[in-house]
Amino acid sequence: MERKIYVELLKWKKNPQKPLLLYGSKQVGKTYAVTLFGEKNYKNTVYFNTDNNKDLIDIFRREKSPDKIITKLSFLSGETIFKEDTLIIFDNVNDANIVKSLKAFGTDGNLYHIVIITSRKENLTKFTGEELYFKAMYPMDFEEYLMNTDKKQLVGFIKESFINFSPMPFHQIALETYNDYLMTGGYPEVVEAFLSGKSDLVIESIKQKIIDIIKRETIDAVNLIDIQRSNEVLNSLANQLSKDNKKFQYGNIKKGSRSKDYEASIKFLGSNGLIHRSYKLEDVKSPLSSYKEIDSFKLYPNDVGLLYTMLHTNKMKFMTDKNIRKTLIETNVANTLVNLGYSIYYYQSEGKTEISFILQNKMGEIIPIEIVNMDLSKAKALSMFMAKFKVGGPIRLTEDNFMKKKNIKYVPVYATFCLKEL
Repeated sequence: MERKIYVELLKWKKNPQKPLLLYGSKQVGKTYAVTLFGEKNYKNTVYFNTDNNKDLIDIFRREKSPDKIITKLSFLSGETIFKEDTLIIFDNVNDANIVKSLKAFGTDGNLYHIVIITSRKENLTKFTGEELYFKAMYPMDFEEYLMNTDKKQLVGFIKESFINFSPMPFHQIALETYNDYLMTGGYPEVVEAFLSGKSDLVIESIKQKIIDIIKRETIDAVNLIDIQRSNEVLNSLANQLSKDNKKFQYGNIKKGSRSKDYEASIKFLGSNGLIHRSYKLEDVKSPLSSYKEIDSFKLYPNDVGLLYTMLHTNKMKFMTDKNIRKTLIETNVANTLVNLGYSIYYYQSEGKTEISFILQNKMGEIIPIEIVNMDLSKAKALSMFMAKFKVGGPIRLTEDNFMKKKNIKYVPVYATFCLKEL
């Protein structure tokens, strides 16, 4: 399937002096994307699955010289490794000693192209970017979803409308396709099943399998008790996000739960990209990170399709229940913004007026984003927020078409991926 990470891999190939460490949860398509990249851009690709690979681990334990490592890798794989023309892939990396050895290739003049793939980034956070180039990969956003359908041309129309702030001519088609995406999500196996016409029952079974795989990933938590607690957090997400006040509440996990019991588990899930945390702001000033309330936050699963399954909903409820739709849309917006590289925050006044997302772009500009329903009569929070704070151009995400009123930009929810241009 066509993925945006391919473009990033091509950029890296032009200056691959540092090994690339690609991280993301299992099943997002990391291995497929990298091997496809290798097949199309190199003379040959040498692949190593590091999981329980004793011979490979012994090489890194004994050898420290890059030349000797390459000689042993070539022998182990039975492949000639060419400078600049062989892609060397290390998959399922969870051993910090392997990464420590591969750091030796992150020097000026390195001619070996190395990609390290992991779903457990937390184990590798001790390494800086000095010798390694880090890149995240997530489930497909809506742009990638469209890229793999017969509606691929919609991407160009959406981007053009965003740039010019003119109505999108195929708005209703885009909105209907976005509805399909909210129910399906962005895990490649699920998308492929939906596009090939598999039944809802088969699609839901695939998503449940992925949920189970994610839960098994918690086995790598530092403490045994954190494995159970991480899964308790995951199991509580649907209920937490179904409430009007979506702030994460420990008491909704189980009676008597306390923050100190679950913070390590939440940190583990977040570090490994299994959930995304949005902090509440106590004030809206730059830098936003200095004004977050540590104990007040929302947690979102990393894929809207998985949340659809966690909610035990169906197409009829999805189309008629406004709360379910808004919960799924908000989760998708959170995921998309994180995928674009933003840290996400929200603001809630004492009167419970809430701005769903507050961003800060690379120029330091603070941008409020309000999610509203088709009925704009209830969209008052942003106006009140703007009257209180001096911030940049506000945005309302809506199911209506592109438009601009009183300096507020109205952006269709399906165009959230365009906010990279802010």
